Amino acid sequence: MYKVLVADDARVMRFATIRILKKLGLEPVEAEDGLQALEIFDREKPDLVLIDVQMPGLDGLEVVRRIRQLSSEHWVPVIFLTSMEDEADYTRGIEAGGDDYLTKPVSPVVLEAKIRALRRLDDMRRELMAVTLELREANERLGRLSQQDGLTGLANRRRFDLDLMREVGRARRERRPISVVVADVDYFKSFNDTYGHPAGDECLRRVASALRAVCRRPGDLAARYGGEEFALILPDTTEESALARAVEAMRAVAALEVEHRGSKVARYVTMSFGAAGCIPDAGTVADMLVDRADRALYAAKRSGRNLAMAFSELSPPEAARPEAVAPDRPPAVDLDLDEPSAPGTLLH
Repeated sequence: MYKVLVADDARVMRFATIRILKKLGLEPVEAEDGLQALEIFDREKPDLVLIDVQMPGLDGLEVVRRIRQLSSEHWVPVIFLTSMEDEADYTRGIEAGGDDYLTKPVSPVVLEAKIRALRRLDDMRRELMAVTLELREANERLGRLSQQDGLTGLANRRRFDLDLMREVGRARRERRPISVVVADVDYFKSFNDTYGHPAGDECLRRVASALRAVCRRPGDLAARYGGEEFALILPDTTEESALARAVEAMRAVAALEVEHRGSKVARYVTMSFGAAGCIPDAGTVADMLVDRADRALYAAKRSGRNLAMAFSELSPPEAARPEAVAPDRPPAVDLDLDEPSAPGTLLH
């Protein structure tokens, strides 16, 4: 029911107004002074306020100013009641936060008309607020989708680039380490040729799930870098720790046991990883970390794939300029998940 707060120190006028409101099918709540009006407003949350301008203690103008502060995000219509007809009173009332004026004694017809008008405005405002909220939520969803890979649900390349720039800047300011890991599904073209693209998509989704599982801290980010390429951002992580995380991810992917008859290194889907990390200085940019991790990845591919390598492990020529992956691959080896593997060695 539509609830109306009636605040008036004159008992007779208050009861007369309440009687009119009841005839209109509204629910009145009453206050006999300004302080009581504020207490009842806060407790009852009325839909409309009818308040006398002149009351002992807090007058109606001050009460409405405080009401507007209490409900800054929720508009409640306010009609001032006054026995005076000074135009300056109207101005002060509007400036205090009032929406309309009624002179005493209150006319039932005029009061009903003003309440109807204000309720119409309130209904339109509520509809507008609902639409605004829906638009805001839709924009937030679109914002999330614009930074999410549609196939795997991981962050997309755009999100990766933005987050990496931000994290490198933070690491530089705080003199903290940061690492990047880049990864590639081994012989993925052969997988698609053997099993078809739908199976390839499902493979990427399962790989993404395994990579997401190794990102345990709030700042860690797993992203699909493009095609069958993936990347991890690991804030507050040294290169050594990033390499250990890469080995963990490599094992997690192998543990999926996704059959891959076209692989030349294992019976199951495997991945190659490259890791790079540093404490950024003034000359360190995000692309530098990615480039170093990429060089480590190419070195892992040249070394036979199904391997994790760190940039610091590379020889000077490799670190300076990685060569193309050699076309000749080593013979296939069986993947034994129970056999431990050290960084920089094949899982076999």
